[in-house]
Amino acid sequence: MDLHFASIAELGRLYRLGDVSPVDVVETFLSRIHQYNGQALAYITVTAERALVEAKAAEKMLQMGVDLGPLHGIPIALKDLFYTAGVRTTSGSKAFDSFIPKTSATVAHKLTQAGTVLLGKTNMVELAFGPYGLNPKYGTPPNPWDAERVPGGSSSGSGVAVAAGLATAALGTDTGGSIRIPASFCGIVGLKPTLARVSRAGVTPLSWTLDSIGPMTRCVEDAALMFEAIAGEDPADPVTLHQPLVDVAAHLKREVKGLRIGFVRDPFCNEADAEVVTAIEEATCVFEALGVGVVEMDFPEAREELDDEMAGSGSLLIMPVEGFASHRDLLAGQRDVMDARIWDRIQKGSEYSAVDYALVLQKREMLMHRTIETLHDVDALICPTMLTVAPCISDVGTAPAKLTTRLVNFLGLCAVSVPCGWSLGGLPIGMQLIGKPFDELAILRLAYAYEQTTLWYGKHPNSF
Repeated sequence: MDLHFASIAELGRLYRLGDVSPVDVVETFLSRIHQYNGQALAYITVTAERALVEAKAAEKMLQMGVDLGPLHGIPIALKDLFYTAGVRTTSGSKAFDSFIPKTSATVAHKLTQAGTVLLGKTNMVELAFGPYGLNPKYGTPPNPWDAERVPGGSSSGSGVAVAAGLATAALGTDTGGSIRIPASFCGIVGLKPTLARVSRAGVTPLSWTLDSIGPMTRCVEDAALMFEAIAGEDPADPVTLHQPLVDVAAHLKREVKGLRIGFVRDPFCNEADAEVVTAIEEATCVFEALGVGVVEMDFPEAREELDDEMAGSGSLLIMPVEGFASHRDLLAGQRDVMDARIWDRIQKGSEYSAVDYALVLQKREMLMHRTIETLHDVDALICPTMLTVAPCISDVGTAPAKLTTRLVNFLGLCAVSVPCGWSLGGLPIGMQLIGKPFDELAILRLAYAYEQTTLWYGKHPNSF
């Protein structure tokens, strides 16, 4: 078994059998990072010394009979906008190149308490505002499957690190698809939980209305284990209060027969590549063979919001307005060190009026309420994560990307992206399962059943 491509469950089993130690595994990862990060550009900061100290502590605890649970001794990476006490946190921006937080983000602290080992902080789009993964300041990580193509963003380094076997799992953030886009383009699993599930305290914000935090892993079970470790109430982020959790891992492998999935072609398949749509259609056949009911259905709220997005409203208004409110001081004093594209995107938030912003929030509340009614008779929706496979870096323009992933954030839903095949050119295709608010269990159960039937997750990039 290649330890660098082993799952959390597989590593945990080896640890508890005494066949391999956390130190062995961490040394394997650090060696690979040393060998490949110059090529992969997955990490901005590697915490090698800390990782070895934590791995030795995890090993000693197991020897003493102290077991912190499934994440004990698991090597992970964090997107470089999660505050980590004593460790540089750049948020992908040279403006923060020397910033060392004194405290850690709630999720970083929770993962440390669960026994994980931090390998480092991963590359990202500056201030998390971009879908392709481009970063001219720290370098754009190439797609692990084709170095001429984008990795997806903004959680680009996390996606590359997991896909290339440079971390067992990683955390990303998702404001309009920034977990699911790199998951789709890099051929891994990416979970965007419901906004109120996971604390954002200690995380550089882009949009407090839309930002979500979630895991990026090579298989669904790993995503469920990571999600359970980070989810829950946090007084430092009051939006998370009073949301009871379901024991996801305990119910993940239950039979999915009898569940219902809605297949929404419009708008989710509009303008999608034919091979992407074919992969989703084939996935619906897999679900039907598993006893899942698949029904084609309309989703008028999604259609309405996507039409408005093309006119410049919806999440395309909320993101820059809230981004400008969060970073206006930075924009005023650090323009010379920022990526001009990111500066322009956030600065645009100053052009909207308070009335524009208020009307979009009002409309959002109405659409969220209607969406719950529309989804009443299904457990999840199925659609492509992205309309295409990863485009070439040279082909990515400056115009906003057309992303159906944004709808999930705007409408207050949860979603998971899972590999569902490869293009004729050998590039991953991602399937998105969209769930009702706070029903991560349903989409993860469906994703797990599909994954175990197809086994796409066992394929890894040849270059690594």
